Amino acid sequence: MTLREQTENIEKSILSEYACLSTNPKMTVRNYNEEKCPYRTDFQRDRDRILHCKAFLRLKQKTQVFLSPTGDHYRTRLTHTLEVAQIARTISRCMRLNEDLTEAIALGHDLGHSPFGHCGEAVLNEICPHGFKHYLHSVRVSEVLENDGKGLNLTFAVKNGIECHTNRVSETKEGNIVRLADTIAYINHDIEDSIRAGLLTENDLPKECTDVLGNSKSERITTLVSSVIANGYYTIDFESEIRTAHDKLKDFIFENIYTNHSAKHEDKKAEVLVEKLYSYFKKHTDRLPEEHRRIMELSDSDRAVCDYIAGMTDQYAIDLYKEIFIPKSWK
Repeated sequence: MTLREQTENIEKSILSEYACLSTNPKMTVRNYNEEKCPYRTDFQRDRDRILHCKAFLRLKQKTQVFLSPTGDHYRTRLTHTLEVAQIARTISRCMRLNEDLTEAIALGHDLGHSPFGHCGEAVLNEICPHGFKHYLHSVRVSEVLENDGKGLNLTFAVKNGIECHTNRVSETKEGNIVRLADTIAYINHDIEDSIRAGLLTENDLPKECTDVLGNSKSERITTLVSSVIANGYYTIDFESEIRTAHDKLKDFIFENIYTNHSAKHEDKKAEVLVEKLYSYFKKHTDRLPEEHRRIMELSDSDRAVCDYIAGMTDQYAIDLYKEIFIPKSWK
């Protein structure tokens, strides 16, 4: 018996009946067959592939909320991803679900996020005829764009969890846990970043929410995590009172952080930058990297340009814009 098979047997003996086992044939199917790893389960293998892929590395230089912040302690898309993974793993472990599957989904959920956060996503969705949603593009990254066009060949369960992490019900309990962990993470770390930035104080948060959820990031995360666990397996969600407080707090941060002029005053510049890069490469497809010219041959120029821009980090996009549009001094 291989070490992988021993782990698979341990899963069967200790995990909940609601867990997605790494021996589940429907959930572990891949786009193309591979020989099994002797040491790692399929979900452990997926986690490792995500962790080592280029798109994951680029998350460290992609905006979470604050565009290219100068402080050392503001979140990026990478640190957000790591916080989501920690929260999701905690819930999954306590509910005796498949922690490896949960972690793989969490680490991969934002692989396809555009530069400049949701501002960049909105622009690409508006100007690209194919549309652009980061959760769908994350799956595209894993299937088509990574590994020189061969993709990561992830299991169905991981791709389904990634695709459903924003606003859809996943086919696994683990996928639905990541969906909740995502909102638990970003609500609370975006509040902390906004307090650090001087946009609001802890006392500005709605008292009707903090009385239920807590008066600090740690208290709120503990309350929300505990509520998911207590609510049980049937519907992976918060308990009713906690759900109400969570939703009101979410509405508050949308109004006071995500649309706050002080935090988002640079967004218009980012929008123009993305629009101009898109227009430029639509007209100059010969300047696309070779792998994106191949995509153009298989699909069309809009698909290729959108893929190229979506993969950029904030700084890469800014530097490329300067190179193309800003005159250089004569030497």
